[in-house]
Amino acid sequence: MPKDTSIRSILIIGSGPIIIGQACEFDYSGSQAARSLREEGIEVSLINSNPATIMTDQVTADHIYLKPLTVESIREILEERQIDAVLPTMGGQTALNLAIEADKQGVWEKYGVRLIGVDIDAIELTENREEFRRHVIKLGLSVAESKIANSFLEGMEAAQQIGFPLVLRPSYTLGGTGGGLVYKPENFEEALRRALDASPTHEVLVEKAVLGWKEFELELLRDANDSVVIICTVENVDPMGIHTGDSITVAPAMTLSDTGYQQMRNDAMMMMRSLGNFAGGCNVQFAQDPVTEKLIPIEINPRVSRSSALASKATGYPIAKIAAKLAIGYHLDELKNQITKTTSAYFEPTLDYVIVKMPRWNFNKFQGADHRLGLQMKSVGEVMSIGRNFIEALQKACQSQEDGRMGLGADKKEWIKTDDILKRLEEASDDRIYRIKDALRLGVPARTVQKLTRIDMWFIQQIKRLVKAEQELRKYNSAKEIPVDFFRELKKMGYSDAQIAFVLRTDEDSVTAERKALDIRRTYKIVDTCAAEFEAQTPYYYSTFDQENESVPSDKKKVIVLGSGPNRIGQGIEFDYCCVHGLLAIKEAGYEAIMVNCNPETVSTDFDIADKLYFEPVFWEHIQEIIELEKPEGVIVQLGGQTALKLAELFHENGIKILGTSYPSMDLAEDRGAFSDLLKEQEIPYPEYGAANDADEALAIANEVTYPVLVRPSYVLGGQRMRIVINDAELEESVLKILKHMPDNKILIDQFLERAKEAEIDAICDGEEVHIMGIMEHIEPAGIHSGDSAAVLPTYSLSEEVIETMIAYTKKLAFALNIRGLINIQFAIKDEKVYVIEANPRASRTTPFIAKAYQIPYLKVATHVMLGTKKISDFEYIKKLKGYAIKVPVFSFNKFPNVDKNLGPEMKSTGEAIQFIDNLEDPFFRELDRNRSRYLTR
Repeated sequence: MPKDTSIRSILIIGSGPIIIGQACEFDYSGSQAARSLREEGIEVSLINSNPATIMTDQVTADHIYLKPLTVESIREILEERQIDAVLPTMGGQTALNLAIEADKQGVWEKYGVRLIGVDIDAIELTENREEFRRHVIKLGLSVAESKIANSFLEGMEAAQQIGFPLVLRPSYTLGGTGGGLVYKPENFEEALRRALDASPTHEVLVEKAVLGWKEFELELLRDANDSVVIICTVENVDPMGIHTGDSITVAPAMTLSDTGYQQMRNDAMMMMRSLGNFAGGCNVQFAQDPVTEKLIPIEINPRVSRSSALASKATGYPIAKIAAKLAIGYHLDELKNQITKTTSAYFEPTLDYVIVKMPRWNFNKFQGADHRLGLQMKSVGEVMSIGRNFIEALQKACQSQEDGRMGLGADKKEWIKTDDILKRLEEASDDRIYRIKDALRLGVPARTVQKLTRIDMWFIQQIKRLVKAEQELRKYNSAKEIPVDFFRELKKMGYSDAQIAFVLRTDEDSVTAERKALDIRRTYKIVDTCAAEFEAQTPYYYSTFDQENESVPSDKKKVIVLGSGPNRIGQGIEFDYCCVHGLLAIKEAGYEAIMVNCNPETVSTDFDIADKLYFEPVFWEHIQEIIELEKPEGVIVQLGGQTALKLAELFHENGIKILGTSYPSMDLAEDRGAFSDLLKEQEIPYPEYGAANDADEALAIANEVTYPVLVRPSYVLGGQRMRIVINDAELEESVLKILKHMPDNKILIDQFLERAKEAEIDAICDGEEVHIMGIMEHIEPAGIHSGDSAAVLPTYSLSEEVIETMIAYTKKLAFALNIRGLINIQFAIKDEKVYVIEANPRASRTTPFIAKAYQIPYLKVATHVMLGTKKISDFEYIKKLKGYAIKVPVFSFNKFPNVDKNLGPEMKSTGEAIQFIDNLEDPFFRELDRNRSRYLTR
């Protein structure tokens, strides 16, 4: 059936600010859906409160509403604009809950708006735990023994009847919020209260825990003709009991029998078809008994989910794009596969490679947090890797993590105490996969590892292959002694040159040189959805060590953009926004735009954003070989946050051109000592400081600059391990902690300016002109990390003299640092005196905020300046902002109930929202300003 021509305008509901359990995967789905609908000539309006997203950009939709996700905002849009239908399946749980609430208030009926993609009955059925349980039983499927509880008494009675261990699943929540696994009766009361409080309907499913069972997910699409296609089957490496967002996952399923798979397919299709009016993407989760293969459905999500983004990137199948077209009436067999351009969308993807998704945690940001993993999601991001086999993909995932690992072990971070390792195996935490390798390396039997972890023996045996390979490698004294076939086999197993060097006790460069002398180099394979059965049109590649290279460089001039890797606190979706706009500007300038990134949640890794996508770790060895193959004009590192910036020194040393600001200038801004010398030379005030190598030097500096002081490691992100201390004892404690975790970093000691205001400027410099893009004033005082402080654009209390001084210092520094492109400078203002705190020669967290608030082509201008294709004076635009825009940080403390929630110099927020106000009398601003006073006392 062709599209429903009665639908001429659609409202897409976004997911709001990034929080744990709902991250930038919905920027991917919302952006892809909007582009898909506009292809059909449909007018697209979009509501979201997150300024750091591509979906809230003018390039995505016809009408953007940066508003709070409330029923009142929905009413305002429907009063202003004629909307025929609303699509609530692209914004996660937030969008579904808002659609339900608007329906209850009669909003859709009043304005004659249809819900497409899914109806309210289907949402209610899948989100209400008791209704879902009854529905599954009615279909003839098995369920774990369970009871619904709407009160504390009902929950206690259910626990008594079912028996422990128990799972608590609150209704209408995301990321497992409030859920948990309870082993003992003495822990149940507190867990039950938490679960009841987490559910907006005060409803909890009390369920018998199926510990040790395997967990699988299926991603499906269904059309109005009741046709269903299975896009991807994902297997959790971790067993039941760990939230799928916190589990390492693999696709295709590695340990699933054909009979088990066929039953899973049939059950998933039956469940999806039973949902009533539903056309679009769906995620179904199953538990499987590892012995009998009995299946139990865990849940079904009638929307695009976190796993949909992963499945889309894993297969190359654009799930959100097709789901949007199904929502307006198309059938699967009427749509083309976007990768092959010849097969239909009803053609199920086939994988001739393996993908591994590995979560990224930030427990170091939450002092006192419980590192143990369970049914409540705690990870802040994830990476995806692609290889020809499981262990190659697993090692590449470890290299993608941005946590200093060279792969799965064979580096400086291995554990050696067996008792500690065994405890870590039994209690799942963020490092369990590394501890499995350590246990096997120390001789713990594979059967014992399996018994403690309940992980399938196949995965454990695969990791044991790495242990055996390292035992063989230790027989050699240098890279030159390694037989060529064994060397190639090591690389096929995902070993980095740095890992091989560690085992041989030699340096990485000698291993790389010998490998290349033996002509053992990466080849690149295309992600084509069909295991090479049909020719693919989309240039989307991964590396391996095979004979044939499928990535053929073009004759065009090329520019490589380095992505920011996994989301984490201090470096989130805002840098993906910058990368996407950089790619668009590069293409506009006539270059071939090449993207390198490993984050499956992002728009930058979508199949149709760059001219060429390498889904690879942002890791030196991988980047170097892509550059050797493509021979670009240069690399852009200013857009990918600290991840890309940290590679600049290696590019500089290896003669690889950095487009925009040069490495020496970047290093000058990052090196606190050299930067302070520059400030002194330019006669720009700065807090007194010193750099120390040990505690004694730090104490001497602190007593010279006088307390209180700010103590921090150099070259870090998001204020990592930064503290304000007031005496020698606190300083010594902080320094020792830094040296324990970062022994190679210098320690910076800065005088802390008490009760100072903080502000920042974002600017662009082309060598001839410095253009001020935005000046923001923080509501919280200096001492609160800029990412955790609400910021007002334009400033609201700074004097004209202070603002003019800040602008003058910005221009001085931009020229002195020889900036070509972006710069962010942070200031402290005390008694009308302006101090420079730091300068960041790259895109900043506030770049998208300013672009959205003023509606200006910020990144387009900056990228052309970096490329040298245009000057600032070549652009004309008008800043459009009536009143003020406020950047509001958003936190996920509900995931960590016992952590220190006080804000300070180390960033803790997971996302941000934007709020527009007409004047400073607005109640929203007055409330924020009142809260400021609590930070003026220590």
